[in-house]
Amino acid sequence: MNAPELAAFHLSRRRAAALALLLPCALARAQEATQGQQPAKPLDVPYVPTPMAVVNKMLDMARVRRGDVLYDLGCGDGRIVVTAAKERGARGVGIDIDPRRIAEARRRAQEAGVEDRVRFIEGNLFDADFAEADVVALYLLPRINLELRPQLWRQLKLGSRVVSHAFDMGEDWPPEQMQNLRGSTIYAWTIRKAQKDAVRT
Repeated sequence: MNAPELAAFHLSRRRAAALALLLPCALARAQEATQGQQPAKPLDVPYVPTPMAVVNKMLDMARVRRGDVLYDLGCGDGRIVVTAAKERGARGVGIDIDPRRIAEARRRAQEAGVEDRVRFIEGNLFDADFAEADVVALYLLPRINLELRPQLWRQLKLGSRVVSHAFDMGEDWPPEQMQNLRGSTIYAWTIRKAQKDAVRT
């Protein structure tokens, strides 16, 4: 992660005091070896859970409803996928490169009683096929969002929704919605013909 990305990551937090509490916790969890194996390579995005109030606002902004298929790319402990299934009646898929997070997500789904409606895949999100998604949720970094943007445009069908916690998609794809909640910014987009045309050129 380069210096601008680190700065953007730090600025996305509500306040420095909260960040001081969150990051040591995240680093400690990243060093745990009690669940599963270590990731095959260093993580591109540090693990910091999305607050549940932000999870619910993301689902609201993405208009998640019964029958939708939601993919969370970089799903962490699976809270977005599980909440979408339990509270909105959606089906969900979470993808994360860290096997410890996948183990957490599967436990969370079992505890919530939604393991029949969700699945969690250990893998690289850039290798993922998420063409069936009605909604894609993200909490990554600016560079990762920009690298992922052509893949979203190419794979997702017209009308699919994309929602991102903290980071946008660059000036070439301005958000249709942007809301602030408790110090967090949430962005939302819809896949339209212009994006499909742009990726074909």
